[in-house]
Amino acid sequence: MHMKTRSFYKTVAKRAVSALCMLLGSCIGIPENIKPVENFVLEKYLGRWYEIARLDHSFERGLSKVSADYSLLDDGSVKVINRGYSEKGNKWKEAKGKAYFVKSPDIGHLKVSFFGPFYGAYVIFELDHKNYQYSLVCGPDRSYLWILARTQKIDNELKSILIAKAKALGFETDKLIFVDH
Repeated sequence: MHMKTRSFYKTVAKRAVSALCMLLGSCIGIPENIKPVENFVLEKYLGRWYEIARLDHSFERGLSKVSADYSLLDDGSVKVINRGYSEKGNKWKEAKGKAYFVKSPDIGHLKVSFFGPFYGAYVIFELDHKNYQYSLVCGPDRSYLWILARTQKIDNELKSILIAKAKALGFETDKLIFVDH
């Protein structure tokens, strides 16, 4: 192979690897002006959470009775089991994954993977620090938003407060899907 051709392919390969790293890195980023909660205590967050509302995405489309279970694994990572019922398919769907803290275990910013080496951001930006009964969670951009709670329903006042907070931060709350349980 000619030296110029070899050099060209090396340059292209380096740029492709760099672009892939940037792309994958942005998947665990935090949307602008969103701040993950501090003084986060994983042990209090573990257990079952119910999805109260979400922005639509293909991986949850048409699902009701959606829940997420978080448990600690021996290596310090978090086992994630997301579950929802598909009326159309008349069956339960389940996704299993693993989550790791991005920086520090006292900051509510994790990266979660359901598909091998590919990670997505899990950013807890609002949390009931006292009792760990509700949270607002987003992904790497504002197209991902979840309102989670320890119970299948929350009172309307709390729901309004959480929606207002998300709206003030730029989320399209008028597009929220409220989950049937």
